[in-house]
Amino acid sequence: MTRAAATLAAVVTGVFLLTASLPQDAAQVLAGRQADPARLAQLRAELGLDRPLWERFGSWLAGLLHGDLGRSLVDGRPVGPLVLDRLGASALIVLPAWVLAVLLGVLVALVSARRAAASAAVAAFAAVPEVVLVSGLVLVFATGLGRLPAVSLLPVGGSAWDAPEVLVLPILALALPSAAWLARSVRGPVADIVGRPFVLDAHLRGVPPARVVVAHVLPHVAGPVAQAAAILAGALLAGTTVVESLLAYPGVGQLLATAVATRDVPVVQAVALVDAVVALAAVLTADRVSKAGAR
Repeated sequence: MTRAAATLAAVVTGVFLLTASLPQDAAQVLAGRQADPARLAQLRAELGLDRPLWERFGSWLAGLLHGDLGRSLVDGRPVGPLVLDRLGASALIVLPAWVLAVLLGVLVALVSARRAAASAAVAAFAAVPEVVLVSGLVLVFATGLGRLPAVSLLPVGGSAWDAPEVLVLPILALALPSAAWLARSVRGPVADIVGRPFVLDAHLRGVPPARVVVAHVLPHVAGPVAQAAAILAGALLAGTTVVESLLAYPGVGQLLATAVATRDVPVVQAVALVDAVVALAAVLTADRVSKAGAR
């Protein structure tokens, strides 16, 4: 717990320093490029951006200790409820994507365990940039087949439950590369178990392949799979920015991209902090799973 607390403190400090070092600030964005120095100085004073860095850090840290993430510099709204609302929207695509990635990743690892060509194909797919993948999914399912909307806009005044089809492309865009990463991560342990004598003996005795996998392979790779799945859980939330921005899905990733563009530092800090906490929790969970599997 001490190491986790120290890591979290370092993350909090790093998040603040990195966001404070962004070029320009919210005052310059709000005032525009042609704003005179007096107007900029007035805006910075109103937003509290003229205070020393250490003073702003102290105020932000004091707010964090009381559960206050501050207010948006752009519209003045409380950051906490804003991030929480977008986090709920992101959960609707991250959780299904995580489940799909784990199941598909394990299946691909089983198929490619003894096939070098399949392993190379998985590695190549994992390296495809998200922009290319999202564009390809839109071309196939939206433009070509016309089965899904090209953008994942939610109904005005409604939620994703009113139009569940808007969730499909974001889920696929997150799940497919994640499945390829997980398959590469667990392929080694899977290949090792598949080549063990007790597995080969089960095949020779005529045991159905599906039963061999369930009874003899999966129990022995549960540790590595659980560890990779825990790490993937943290990585998926942090990786929503590109997918949500490209598909116009109103999640926490799109919120982060917009906040960076407008230099809305409190929002950037809050989203980065939430992502860091989730990733840290995932890493700690993976560490515990790894230690439990080694016993």
